Amino acid sequence: MKINVKAFALTCAIVWGVGLFALTWWIIAFDGSTHTVTLIGRIYRGYNISPVGSLVGLVYGFFDALIGGAITAWLYNMIAARCENKEKQ
Repeated sequence: MKINVKAFALTCAIVWGVGLFALTWWIIAFDGSTHTVTLIGRIYRGYNISPVGSLVGLVYGFFDALIGGAITAWLYNMIAARCENKEKQ
């Protein structure tokens, strides 16, 4: 079974980008805007627990997961094709 690379990559991008955005606002709702650098902030430059940081995280997360999802789906399709060829032999 093949995975649609574009659909999988876009799904990963939306889930990770919006998830990071929502998580940031969840923390802001309970603890307030802290502007502290988190572990994710060390990876995504400019991200922190603030309204602007949530937008930075949304953009970074979207493109990071878009690329990661595309690579994952491509590798899956490549490995699945090789396994199918071995089963047919």
